[in-house]
Amino acid sequence: MRFLHPEDEHKELTYDDVFLMPNYSDATSRMDADLTPVDGLGTTIPVIVANMTAVAGKRMAETVARRGGLVVLPQDMSLERIGEIVAYVKSRHPIFETPVVLQEDQSLQTALNIIYKRSHGAAMIVSDDNKPVGIFTEKDALERDRFTQLREAMSRDMITMPDTASPEQIFAAIKERRVTVMPIIKDNGELAGVLTANGALRATMYKPARNIRGEFLTAVAVGVNQDIEHNIPALLSQGVDIIVLDTAHGHQKKMINAVRAARAILGPHRPLAAGNVVSEEATRDLIVAGANIIKVGVGPGAMCITRMMTGMGRPQFSAVRACARVARSMGAHVWADGNIKQPRDVALAIAAGASSAFFGSWFAGTYESPADIQRDEHGRLYKENFGMASTRAVTARTRGEDAFNTARKQFFEEGISGSKMYLKRGEESAEDIIDKITAGLRSACTYAGARTLEAFHQNAVVGINTTASFLEGKPWTESW
Repeated sequence: MRFLHPEDEHKELTYDDVFLMPNYSDATSRMDADLTPVDGLGTTIPVIVANMTAVAGKRMAETVARRGGLVVLPQDMSLERIGEIVAYVKSRHPIFETPVVLQEDQSLQTALNIIYKRSHGAAMIVSDDNKPVGIFTEKDALERDRFTQLREAMSRDMITMPDTASPEQIFAAIKERRVTVMPIIKDNGELAGVLTANGALRATMYKPARNIRGEFLTAVAVGVNQDIEHNIPALLSQGVDIIVLDTAHGHQKKMINAVRAARAILGPHRPLAAGNVVSEEATRDLIVAGANIIKVGVGPGAMCITRMMTGMGRPQFSAVRACARVARSMGAHVWADGNIKQPRDVALAIAAGASSAFFGSWFAGTYESPADIQRDEHGRLYKENFGMASTRAVTARTRGEDAFNTARKQFFEEGISGSKMYLKRGEESAEDIIDKITAGLRSACTYAGARTLEAFHQNAVVGINTTASFLEGKPWTESW
């Protein structure tokens, strides 16, 4: 990338400070743009979901991997739980989505409690041998007591499709029969999964993120204070593909030692991510120690108060650009972690040299995040979110320590412990957000005259906004 005005080269800038200039383009379709990241991990879109307890779980990992991205599971999980989630994610179907499954004798209240765990808006009612006998949606609960059994409320008039049908055929059947979700059936009559009209479309637009064995990619965060020599081999034995060494301040002796120890276990070729940092020197030190992906960002997260507490950090666009220049010169890559609020920010992170962008709170208010759905006094759906340096997260992370040390660590809070993340219309699902990100990025590539993300980075011409010019680009009737 280059600056529109060379004198802006050394200014410290964040995403809202800059804009991209259109270039000549010979692209005939937005779908000509290949969004495969340059880091070669196996992802097919530059979307990494952060290792936040309120964001990253098994449903998120499955959904994002199916669309080509990656979810980093939190370091606070036990090895046993991580093993269960990794096995689950790797067993998922590349096209058909996992349904919410219940049985006839369960109550409407049970169904209503879990129906929003997925974006389908329906629960499949199955027999003991996993054959569908009915389908339940929230409207089936109208004017019925919550203890009513599902057999009395569910719809038995189901349309199904065989698991040999193509996404195009399933889409046509959904539209013809005017249903919202289509059960997919195996030869023996068992439920194979479900698909919505949007799901069928997405199956033709995205390629799943897979390893060389064809399994969905998985990643797990490991803290610098954890037992590296024990935990990393255990994670590898569970099938974890990518290790992410994670701490708020990545340019420290503990992190460098952890990177060296992890690289010795992983061998020379496995990917190893480490962070967070914002300087050229820190990037160089972590790469020399053995990391080949550097996570960039100190203080720009939505739930982070590090900059307000300490003054430490760096404007994110400049941090990504500086670290990426060093990483690229050493054959490594960077992930842009923080302050991604809109699709334009992803485009700017890629322009600055990142291979992928890290997402946290933007994905917290979705069906797939781990928290349970709640309703406020106006009936609006929301989930609770919290930062990983908050008192709430620190308490969970140190639950094995004595009460005195746990209480003392809570004095050093650098994150927000509770925030309501409302399910935003049009972004209720992680897939809705991914659609917006990839649509924006594909369009940005066509404006820049680029067919790949590497070409986009090379072609990018960046200028500096005034506050008024930034506001000029916002729609008048919609708040982003």
